[in-house]
Amino acid sequence: MEQPTAMNTLSQILEKLRLKGKDNELKMSDHGKMQSKSLGKIYKPEDLTIVKTYRFEGDSDPADNSVLYLLEDQDKNIGYILDAYGIYSDNDGPSFDDFLKKIPTENRDEQELFS
Repeated sequence: MEQPTAMNTLSQILEKLRLKGKDNELKMSDHGKMQSKSLGKIYKPEDLTIVKTYRFEGDSDPADNSVLYLLEDQDKNIGYILDAYGIYSDNDGPSFDDFLKKIPTENRDEQELFS
């Protein structure tokens, strides 16, 4: 029986999402909501659930620090938000953090998400 391969890097997880057709990136729009261009949807926090969070820390460069949030919308579509943290964040101001804090969280197993 084949052992599952651990996903330890950001690129491994993003590739797995791509292969499963779940590579829908959500980005903060100008109007303070999350937008998925690939799905053509705009979300409020209550439209999403964070189902898994990954934190990556670079060994030598603080610019390598990032967080990947896997989210599910009300139609069961999986997407993700990728953000560097600290001063390297792509999202200026408090609106991004405020939006994330309002999204409910339901931790799920990787096997469930990637099956």
